[in-house]
Amino acid sequence: MSSVLNITHSITGQSWKWRSGDVDARDPGFQPDDLVTQLLLARGVPRDDIERHRNPTIRGFMPDPSIFRDMDCAAERLADAVEAREAVTIYGDYDVDGATSAALLIRLLRDLGLDAGHYIPDRLMEGYGPSGEALVRIGDSGSRLIVTVDCGAMAFDALAQAKAAGLEVIVVDHHKCAADLPSAFALVNPNRLDENDEAASHGHLAAVGVAFLLAAAIVRILRGRGYFVNRAEPRLMELLDIVALGTVADVAQLRGLNRAFVAQGLKVMAGRRNIGLAALIEASRLNRAPVCSDLGFALGPRINAGGRVGKSDLGVRLLTTEDREEARAIAAELDRLNEERRSIEAHVQEEAEAMLAGQHNRSVALLAGQGWHPGVIGIVAGRIKEKTGKPSIIIAIDADGVGKGSGRSIAGVDLGAAIISAREAGLLVAGGGHSMAAGLTISANKVDALADWLDERLAADVTRASANSAMLIDALLTPRGLNPAFIEAMEGAGPYGMGWPGPRIVAGPVRVIKCDIVGKDHVRAIVAGDDGASFKAMAFRQGETALGQMLLHGERGQKYWLAGRAKVDDWGPTPKAELHIDDIAFAD
Repeated sequence: MSSVLNITHSITGQSWKWRSGDVDARDPGFQPDDLVTQLLLARGVPRDDIERHRNPTIRGFMPDPSIFRDMDCAAERLADAVEAREAVTIYGDYDVDGATSAALLIRLLRDLGLDAGHYIPDRLMEGYGPSGEALVRIGDSGSRLIVTVDCGAMAFDALAQAKAAGLEVIVVDHHKCAADLPSAFALVNPNRLDENDEAASHGHLAAVGVAFLLAAAIVRILRGRGYFVNRAEPRLMELLDIVALGTVADVAQLRGLNRAFVAQGLKVMAGRRNIGLAALIEASRLNRAPVCSDLGFALGPRINAGGRVGKSDLGVRLLTTEDREEARAIAAELDRLNEERRSIEAHVQEEAEAMLAGQHNRSVALLAGQGWHPGVIGIVAGRIKEKTGKPSIIIAIDADGVGKGSGRSIAGVDLGAAIISAREAGLLVAGGGHSMAAGLTISANKVDALADWLDERLAADVTRASANSAMLIDALLTPRGLNPAFIEAMEGAGPYGMGWPGPRIVAGPVRVIKCDIVGKDHVRAIVAGDDGASFKAMAFRQGETALGQMLLHGERGQKYWLAGRAKVDDWGPTPKAELHIDDIAFAD
């Protein structure tokens, strides 16, 4: 990758590189279609596959569900349950992926004539994943067939207990698996170590994506049995709004099938057919059709708030209700709980950052605190990761000396595999995850040992990942070129998210005209270029960093290049372009 503007050491110490090739939007021959093609190529799309990725459809990316191990077994069993009207319970995780996965299967089975129950464990009282006690209780209540979603891949003891009680458990998951698998009737997971290459290539799916493939398999089997001769076949495409929400909120990589799920799911969501989602959109104060970022920053956190600081099943209830008044009440409660979550999160983050200041020479930022709320540790881990550029784990230790931890990783460092190995090494009571996120349970007296073990195991990976990092740039613009039309053109290569990064542009050269602090620690600036154009720029949570201080107190008249994400500010009567700053470099 060639250098952008010969910048090898920015204010954050990074070099600026073209993501792929040299792009300059000031070229007279530069057209929006050229831009979209370039953005797709820069994200690894082969030139002969551009059109399929330009408009990602389910038909264009959907695999045959039967390529996955145990898929047909699981689908046949659930088809039998539908025809026999058996009692079925969906056991979901308490996060958005779990809630959407459970809701998708409940809605599907309802459309097929079977009212399935649900069980979502309490985060504080029961913790992550299925427990044997809960599974047996479900069986005793009359449901002998249970489907776990977004959990179960590592639930050896729980599934053994369920099997001993005569229960049939189907596991639908996406988390990393060990070489040995728990005893389940069927275990559908593209991240099984014994999967074939084609199935394993879908390992980036969220659990809700795997659940959608299972739904397609069930409908196909029932179609083959003549089940729809006298009844309407479910319209699976109408479930894509739920799939999109779970995929984005779980920070799954938006490539291949996931991009199609989100692109098409947003279209379904705009129609507000799902009563619960429509109420949540209203409670989130969105007065337009949701875009991809809304799923991760507005809708997802509110669903998550139920599992973090409220009632764990609120999300599933919201996404499956057919009662508008109930939907509005649940959405309002989730909105209130989200505000409570923010307050709790701020407290934990403040204490974690104070600890971080005294931690040096660690490859993994591991921070543990007595009495921290386990419902917010994942969010705080993500914040610490962004602050340090390192994998980060936050552990909440309770009064009994048991720690619940949540970790977030950086590209190139497989945290989920490391946590599974730490469990196998006897450092953890439980643990698992995927490459970018992991969860664990640990005795407080082993926290230091875990920190040392992770440092030794991941130091080389972190060093290598950090050495290979650079600020990747997609386009270079004059200030006047940063406008809503250009930003809209860039959206032609979306939707963007994890694994399919939103375009980062460089704008300049510019001078800072006005700058101040807004909120707690956000820097807001008005900058102007030599071409007479000006625009607003925001640097979030940067008030005390070198970048923020440069904007606030740098020499007036100094010219800069600004690197960041271009956004449209549509709050006023006329949409305007603004830049969310990631980095700064001197222009002369």
